[in-house]
Amino acid sequence: MSNPLKKRFIAGAVCPKCKAMDTLALTKENNVEKVTCVSCGEQMVQTEAQVEKVIRANEQVIGVFKP
Repeated sequence: MSNPLKKRFIAGAVCPKCKAMDTLALTKENNVEKVTCVSCGEQMVQTEAQVEKVIRANEQVIGVFKP
């Protein structure tokens, strides 16, 4: 049986897309925080600093585009 993600609602928060208040739910999976608006479905993702540092350290730049 799978373990469902626990949603925590953010009191007083306003969705940047639909401007609805008290509709943002925070979930966390694999050290990644995701905020989802239950009204319009807008999603925002933020990784923890530790995770981001590991990801950035292992990235390789192929080239830099200059217009």
